[in-house]
Amino acid sequence: MNRILVTGGAGFLGSHLCDRLIEQGHDVLCVDNFYTGGKHNVAHLVGHPRFELMRHDVTFPLYVEVDRIFNLACPASPVHYQYDPVQTTKTSVHGAINMLGLAKRLKARILQASTSEVYGDPEVHPQREDYWGRVNPIGIRSCYDEGKRCAETLFFDYWRQHNLDIKVVRIFNTYGPRMHPNDGRVVSNFIVQALKGEDITIYGDGSQTRSFCYVDDLVEAMQRMMDTEAGFTGPVNIGNPGEYSMLELAEKILSLVGGTSKLRFEPLPSDDPRQRQPDIALAKEKLGGWAPSVPLEEGLKRTIAYFRERLGMGKLAARVA
Repeated sequence: MNRILVTGGAGFLGSHLCDRLIEQGHDVLCVDNFYTGGKHNVAHLVGHPRFELMRHDVTFPLYVEVDRIFNLACPASPVHYQYDPVQTTKTSVHGAINMLGLAKRLKARILQASTSEVYGDPEVHPQREDYWGRVNPIGIRSCYDEGKRCAETLFFDYWRQHNLDIKVVRIFNTYGPRMHPNDGRVVSNFIVQALKGEDITIYGDGSQTRSFCYVDDLVEAMQRMMDTEAGFTGPVNIGNPGEYSMLELAEKILSLVGGTSKLRFEPLPSDDPRQRQPDIALAKEKLGGWAPSVPLEEGLKRTIAYFRERLGMGKLAARVA
């Protein structure tokens, strides 16, 4: 049993990770400033003897005693990270500095939740970890892309300079229950629009591709990475290598939801990547043969059921409005 800090622990990914860690018998300190995370995501854990929830912004130092740190704090959807781009960069960079400083003081192992966005609009397909990426440093997405790239730099400099025990994963598109209904991500957008009978918004011509990993598979990979042997730092791609166009995803969601929604095409946002697919050969090799196990259709059914329940409760419409 470890005492484990999860920053961003009340968010979509963080809350699922907290669930898994509690199930495994660990003590969990969940830290979140609730900018995009929500108390409702971890409400079922509040009161558990091995769970503690703390409101805190990682851009400020944190003084706690833990054995391991999962650093997930940062808004991850364009709607949220572009709303306050300066704060987004500070969360990635200052947050990394503060969490690395804490790990250094405690001699704790620390995992950075990085992102496939470090590859930008890639010229290499699928993306391998040794690809340096093609990122616009001054665009509207740069606060997130370059913030995460700088965080990786800090992690590896702490490893080289201070011999810190680091792990870095690059997370590709992930979906599942507890996604924010108004986060602008394609899976939640399509599902919410279809359930409400609205037109499905597709940006560009819909030929751009993404790979979608169900949250349970993603959390499993993160835990396996945290448990790898000392000295193996990554970065490691974690995601589902299955590649789908936006049109294919929209049609699949419409077929599962039913209804009368039509497709509506809008201009493609600036710097939106044309292709995104992880090469997960390193993950399979280093993470005990890990590979995603939840098929897209099954994961979508579970996610649709989650949003359908929230619609039925009358809460979703109020939050999206």
